[in-house]
Amino acid sequence: MSYQVLARKWRPQRFAELVGQEHVVQALVNGLTTGRLHHAFLFTGTRGVGKTTIARILAKSLNCERGISADPCGECSACVDIAAGRFVDLLEIDAASRTGVDDTRELLDNVPYAPARGRCKVYLIDEVHMLSTASFNALLKTLEEPPEHVRFLLATTDPQKLPVTVLSRCLQFSLRRLTRAEISAQLTRILQAEGVEFDVDAVDETARHADGSMRDALSLLDQALAYGAGALRGAEVRQMLGTVGRGLVAELYDAILAADDSVLRERLAALQAQAPNYKRVLQDLLELSHDVAARQVLGDEVESSLVDAQQLSRWAAQVAPEQLQLHYQFLLQGLRDLHLAPEGRIAFSMAILRLLAFQPPSAGSSSSGSGVSGGVQAPSLSAARATSVPSSAASVSAPVSSGNGSSSPGDGGSVWQQLLQSESLRGPPRSLAQHLEPRQLSGTRWQFALAEGYDYLLTDFARAELGRLLGELAGHEVRIEIGAGGSAQATHAAVVAEQRERERGQREQDLTRDATVQALQDTFGARRVEDEL
Repeated sequence: MSYQVLARKWRPQRFAELVGQEHVVQALVNGLTTGRLHHAFLFTGTRGVGKTTIARILAKSLNCERGISADPCGECSACVDIAAGRFVDLLEIDAASRTGVDDTRELLDNVPYAPARGRCKVYLIDEVHMLSTASFNALLKTLEEPPEHVRFLLATTDPQKLPVTVLSRCLQFSLRRLTRAEISAQLTRILQAEGVEFDVDAVDETARHADGSMRDALSLLDQALAYGAGALRGAEVRQMLGTVGRGLVAELYDAILAADDSVLRERLAALQAQAPNYKRVLQDLLELSHDVAARQVLGDEVESSLVDAQQLSRWAAQVAPEQLQLHYQFLLQGLRDLHLAPEGRIAFSMAILRLLAFQPPSAGSSSSGSGVSGGVQAPSLSAARATSVPSSAASVSAPVSSGNGSSSPGDGGSVWQQLLQSESLRGPPRSLAQHLEPRQLSGTRWQFALAEGYDYLLTDFARAELGRLLGELAGHEVRIEIGAGGSAQATHAAVVAEQRERERGQREQDLTRDATVQALQDTFGARRVEDEL
């Protein structure tokens, strides 16, 4: 029974061993080196990011027998006793269990006395926000003017609950949540030092589930090693955590974007067979939606931890930006509703059905319309799209008028039309192109006029990217000149709006003639509610 849990065994003992809190470490190290040390420190941050650990290292630095130093030796009796939790001049108080004013007064009665053994008497009060108002009032005077030999180290996960009178008497350090990469790197170092066999994807999955907390990551690692009989394997970690493989999540999202009924049913069945953590699956889909949307705007700089760069680029070129925004909002709403549903599977299924109900007509083909789940006959996807959001401008093939009756101003009209239909044109450059009136498209100088009210679209990046894409399609260098005073009716956006209005009228007619709608009206007296948005 001599096993020590990883969270305790690998707790940092020096500032140099800390992960991800460089802004706090630098301030403390500089203060220790120059001798400019405050008498009260407040460490804030979420669970497991190092608040108590930093406080203990600071207590070591103040009481190391080799002198005050930013790098305590870790070998003297003071350092050893502090690490073991038995140093008499380090008083660790759990404010959650000692909230009363009598407890605080008993604590403060010993403040005037000199340390029994060390150089400084250190009071480490954890979860200090749990103290009562009377306790804070009793602490204030001592906190403001303590004896020279006393240091107060306060830690809390909820600084908003501390009185401003306490906050003003402390140096406050806000510890940030650790990134997934930082946690993965630290777990890898620990596993290598422990001589444990592990899979990289298992480490990444553990780091993702830790949600920014190193202590949670180490606790999960202990649990995973026990589950895997001393080894860390991806399949076992996912089974333990109730998560699913990244490949299945990517395949599910691909089926959603393609609106393929049969494939989607297969993916959902495979997902349900694993009894997954539906919250985690929704979070993964949210992350994918964000990554694809970011890729459309920022390009190749954006990477995803769930899919490779090729898959991400394919989705970025395939999906309209407005569709991704809808996906993100619907998935976010599904995540919020998860705890309200009778069971997670139902909330998850409804979130997926929302995504399908608002799928643009050009986003993918549907099959026979038998629905995505068995048991109840559901409307086909094509019927669900009868009231869907219209597709992006890329799906409209109507030509753009130049304003003088010609659909191809100059010899570059066909190139301009080709660019408007191109999947390479996306993000800010697409928005700019859709609100330009072509004036002269010939030679190396192409002239446009920007429609009134869209000056904010004219950025250096959008202009340069538009010129680059036009040059690639035209086969020679193109210098674009964009002036003001463009006609809104002569832009591609106007053609798109007109096309959408025609499509909306057609959908209204189809909806009115739909047999299911007529049956609902005749049987239940249903009526259509006009959309006021």
